[in-house]
Amino acid sequence: MFGSRFEDINFKGDVFGGVTTAIISLPLALAFGVASGAGAEAGLWGAIMVGLFASLFGGSNTLISEPTGPMTVIMTAVLTSMMTKYPETGMAMTFTVVMMAGAFQILLGTLKLGKYVTLMPYSVISGFMSGIGVILIILQLSPLMGHAAPAGGVLGTLSSLPETISHLKFSELFLGLLTLGILFFFPKQYRKYVPAQLVALVTVTVLSMIFFDTEAIRRIGEIPAGLPSLIAPHINPEMFVEMVIDALVLGTLGCIDTLLTAVIGDSLTRKEHDSDKELRGQGLANMISGLFGALPGAGATMGTVTNIQVGARSPLSGVIRALMLALVVLVAGGLTEPIPMAVLAGIAVYVGFNILDWSFIQRAHKVSFSGMAVMYGVMLLTVFVDLIVAVGLGVFISNIIIIERLSREQARQVKAISDADEDDVPLTDSERELLERANGKVLFFYLSGPMIFSVSKAISRQHSSISDYDVMILDLTDVPMIDVTVGLALENAIKDALDAHCAVYLLCPNQQTREQLEKFHVIDLVPDANLYQFRYEALNAAVAHVEADQYQRITA
Repeated sequence: MFGSRFEDINFKGDVFGGVTTAIISLPLALAFGVASGAGAEAGLWGAIMVGLFASLFGGSNTLISEPTGPMTVIMTAVLTSMMTKYPETGMAMTFTVVMMAGAFQILLGTLKLGKYVTLMPYSVISGFMSGIGVILIILQLSPLMGHAAPAGGVLGTLSSLPETISHLKFSELFLGLLTLGILFFFPKQYRKYVPAQLVALVTVTVLSMIFFDTEAIRRIGEIPAGLPSLIAPHINPEMFVEMVIDALVLGTLGCIDTLLTAVIGDSLTRKEHDSDKELRGQGLANMISGLFGALPGAGATMGTVTNIQVGARSPLSGVIRALMLALVVLVAGGLTEPIPMAVLAGIAVYVGFNILDWSFIQRAHKVSFSGMAVMYGVMLLTVFVDLIVAVGLGVFISNIIIIERLSREQARQVKAISDADEDDVPLTDSERELLERANGKVLFFYLSGPMIFSVSKAISRQHSSISDYDVMILDLTDVPMIDVTVGLALENAIKDALDAHCAVYLLCPNQQTREQLEKFHVIDLVPDANLYQFRYEALNAAVAHVEADQYQRITA
């Protein structure tokens, strides 16, 4: 089943990669578990379950999967919504959504749609990822200042800020800011030996135990030892549609997050991942994670890059990482008890800061105004409205902008000439001589490049610009494909020419384009004798037709 994926084992590198990424994952898993509202143990078991099964059944040898910032943000919103409406069954419904998201990912992989998941403009991806980063930061403001996260998500947190600030717990704020200080200013030369998150977690926890009253600081508490309990799926008929939508959002985000990370991994290992297999593996991992009440996950960039850089080359590193984390939970769970909540809030804020696409934000205004507008629009909609609305509108507007640009560019490739002196069409000298002999009575209609619906107006406009001709040559030599709208526009141009008692000659050597014209029954309008493979032949026949007409008029 997955034996071939373990053929590239670099035992030393894989072991070191597994241990190193486990150390990186530990503080993040704790932070995401607490931030989501499901608890630190849900974060740890999510890192274990998702990491293990995605490594075993995924399509990338070195991808590290675990709860991520974007997935945690959506998970937090789902959990808050379900618990608010159904306090008794909300938790079970939330993890049912996680299972449904996993099933959706498996479906995408089974239908081989992996390659299409990330086919969206970068400005949209940047916008919603940055928006998720902003959400993660905002949701951690109250925990950073010593209070539990208020209900109502982003708007609830922002509206309660004045009250939170008025009851500020300086001791917890100090611990949170100290955590952020270590994370931002920990020397880069040491980060390759020990992750800054672990340094911050251990250092600030120890300082909090030395200098602050244990009772005065909110702490994680002991994580229950032993395996997590199974959570039976629970679907509330009244909430079914909302649960499906939440699952689609969670599953889609997980797919995008994972496949983007897998591409980064490919660039480092020079090996290509299997997108569809990866989605099936991620889906299975998330279904199992939800079944055990653990957080969903996706491919994690930092863990994956670190894993590759220390020498990992096979899924063995991901398996070792999961086993290391399981050992911590089962044997040393009590060590997490004194960790302050403010420390985990600081780590989550740092993650949110890094999710922000600073690279694109800093140069978006230089690259494209429309791209910048889409990016900021999607980001604001993600933060204050809804992720689905943000992505849907972002993709729609981006596509409109792209289509408008393409239509302008493709319109330049639709050219109609009757004068041999015009240079718009790539004719040879001999072909120009023939066109000159026609004395303006041959309309040479030239199209090039892929022709989609946006150029249909250009075809009609160019065709109508010249009316006094006896022969129309429709040259599709350089057209690799046409769509239905263009086919109908060409049909109208041919019919108009025939209604005006003009002869029509068609150049269409491309087999795919010819088959499309046959499907649209456009080619049926042109007699077989008027179908040509070469421009010179078509022009020669057209000139002969014009000269014959002129002769008949003279002798009539």
